[in-house]
Amino acid sequence: MTFQIIFWSAVFLPFYSYLGYPLILLALRVVIRKEIRKQPVTPFVSLLIPAYNEADVIGRKIENSLALDYPADLLEIVVASDGSSDGTAAVAEARADGQRIRVLAFPQNRGKVATLNASVPELRGEVVVFSDAPAMLYPGSVRKLMENFADPEVGAVSGLYKVVKADQVDIGSSEDFYWKYETFLKVMESQLASTLGGHGHLHAIRKALYPFPRAGTINDDYVIPVSVLAKGYRAVYEPAAIVYEEAHEMTGFGRRVRIMAGNIQQLRYIRGLLHPLRPLALFFFLSHKLTRLLVPFAMLAALIASLFLLDSPLYLAIFCGQLFFYLLAAAGSLWWLRPRVLMLPFYFCMINLATFFGFYHALTDRRSLAWR
Repeated sequence: MTFQIIFWSAVFLPFYSYLGYPLILLALRVVIRKEIRKQPVTPFVSLLIPAYNEADVIGRKIENSLALDYPADLLEIVVASDGSSDGTAAVAEARADGQRIRVLAFPQNRGKVATLNASVPELRGEVVVFSDAPAMLYPGSVRKLMENFADPEVGAVSGLYKVVKADQVDIGSSEDFYWKYETFLKVMESQLASTLGGHGHLHAIRKALYPFPRAGTINDDYVIPVSVLAKGYRAVYEPAAIVYEEAHEMTGFGRRVRIMAGNIQQLRYIRGLLHPLRPLALFFFLSHKLTRLLVPFAMLAALIASLFLLDSPLYLAIFCGQLFFYLLAAAGSLWWLRPRVLMLPFYFCMINLATFFGFYHALTDRRSLAWR
């Protein structure tokens, strides 16, 4: 009986995290909807592009930013080079004019958050838009973000992240599916109350609310948007503000470890949801953030518990199903499986395996994860 309780408890957690929680959001959406009072507004905007060794993309990023559908006299483009050693600052300087395009070339590599903290006071905008160098914006993205700031209750806005050329990378389709799933959750959370975190590729905050995160913060795109909740503002999601990135830019196990380490680090910010108490935001945090960190431990517990229940045909069949799933994941790590849906077990196991390494790096406070 003990192993049965362990097994079914362990099985329940992943199903709740990935299936039950979205269904609850849909049910809540029927009875709760907090509209955003959008209006076409054009405050002065500072588009801040933090960069470390991005010489190969920074020129294209600047050209992409210049093509934005936003009044030129109300938009400054600022490249903040964090001690880049590959000529990033020089490439950006060649396009700078000191007014519309500026470069902040910091001599020492200190990490992304330190770069943001040093750059924000130098900006002239009422609203700061953060966008990573490899990510390209749709022309109307900044204008769509700004419409949300017409609502005085909105303190931060995140854009929609898209993966392009997914078929050129073995897990590109899985990554694309994952981000579409995450987008659904963020849209639901935003419509109900506030979304927790944004996309580092495109998110914005009222400059006066910028929290100056502590050094070593990994997921700045969580800490910056969620900080506005503690100040009485909303953080919302704008699916019409689109940023895209090629699949090859965002693959890799190390990137997943960094994300998971940042997710673990986020646990310390739960107190901002407790005083004053924000019930819905707290529910989002526990269901969307905390349960995800527990899923890999639940998967391991379910596998171990089922070993002690093999005398039952039911549990023997379940155990065989688990083995098949993990064998398929192992095969996906070695070969590019077809059809693409067969890569999902590998992707799912990969992101959950990264959690174990993320715990190690978060607990040992590895600074090397703080930038990329």
